[in-house]
Amino acid sequence: MIFSSKATLQRRLAAARVVASFLGALGLGLFAACGGGTSQYETFIPQRLLVFGDDTSTLTPTGLKYGVNAVDSTGLAIDCTQQPIWVQSIANQYGFAFAECNPNFAEPRAFMRAGVGAKVADVAAQVEAQVAAGGFRDKDLATVLAGTNDIIELYQQYPGRSVASLVSEAGARGQQLAGVVNRLVALGVKVVVSDLPDVGLTPYAAAQKALDLTGLDRAALISQLTTAFNEQLGVNVVLDGRYVGLVQAQLRFQAVSVSPGSFGLSNITDTVCTVELPNCNTNTLLPGVTLSAYLWADDQHLAPTGHSQLAALAIDRAARNPF
Repeated sequence: MIFSSKATLQRRLAAARVVASFLGALGLGLFAACGGGTSQYETFIPQRLLVFGDDTSTLTPTGLKYGVNAVDSTGLAIDCTQQPIWVQSIANQYGFAFAECNPNFAEPRAFMRAGVGAKVADVAAQVEAQVAAGGFRDKDLATVLAGTNDIIELYQQYPGRSVASLVSEAGARGQQLAGVVNRLVALGVKVVVSDLPDVGLTPYAAAQKALDLTGLDRAALISQLTTAFNEQLGVNVVLDGRYVGLVQAQLRFQAVSVSPGSFGLSNITDTVCTVELPNCNTNTLLPGVTLSAYLWADDQHLAPTGHSQLAALAIDRAARNPF
């Protein structure tokens, strides 16, 4: 029998580690060549989901969404489990329930920390509040989506501030949100963070463009602010798929704007709700509409098909990242 030298074995082990690292980055499992088939890479299965962010991720204490709520078969009560917002779809993927929407009285394993009107600074505070309230555990997965309220706030300072200063500030806020994500990583949390869908494509932005008579394309300005925010978020967040999965929502919704029919949509410009959110439901829509064909609930918030697009991206990222 021929025995390998110690140096040869060390070289083989080093090569195996390189291959394992490469396959792990691709999200592929590598099994040990000997010793009973123990995997060196295991699919990450979260034990809890914590949601940080703004209106797009928020459920009220009674389970209302800042989108379109579903009415149950009686036509009288809200069924919070139907027409889920994107973070509900992620929770459903793992069999988790939020306390805010829990008709089966399961033990809540998804936790709502997002808040209506939240800006990036508020999301940082949400994370620190969670730290103070008991912190994080091994196998926690967090979602982060915020910045739309920041973009609107900055845009509304024009023309009192120059375009250049507003773009710079939008970038700074994207960098600040990256810092929040990196803080979560330092606390041992796996994070799915979405960049912003292009706020310049919202009905709000279209209305602002129509109001301007000076020749400035205000919708383009809002898009410019969104891009500055997303670029700084993307370059400053921890670029390691073992900890962070970045969802590129801006690219997806720009694709939707170019070819809405490819995503099952026929109306990406109008709002489908006739009452203010979160009180919009399937009884308070424009008459005769097909809800699934609409992208927007109101002038800034996604309708169910928009949420399903965002959810599909996030779920794919959570599943494919080598957490």
